[in-house]
Amino acid sequence: MFKWLLVVIIIAAAVVGNAYYDDQPLLYRVIGVVVAGILAALVASFTTRGKAFLGLLQDARAEVRRVVWPTKQETLQTTGIVVLVVAIMALILWGLDWALGAIISSIIG
Repeated sequence: MFKWLLVVIIIAAAVVGNAYYDDQPLLYRVIGVVVAGILAALVASFTTRGKAFLGLLQDARAEVRRVVWPTKQETLQTTGIVVLVVAIMALILWGLDWALGAIISSIIG
């Protein structure tokens, strides 16, 4: 519990420090917040849940390595199909909108 309290204090200090030093250059404030975030993550990684989260990240990385990524040709073909279907649906919806607008205009007068 103490470690999580320390993580919250570090993050709160980063937020308050960023607001307090708003007259300083943005680069320095970003570096300070990033360093505080890394420090908070380091402290959190020593907790039980932090270790479990790191294990999850390692498992996710292993799964990403096992993925069979599509080739460039497959990606281009799939993208072309998606663009074509979107264009066809846009034309269908435009025609439906035009037809319904014409019907409503004739009813209203």
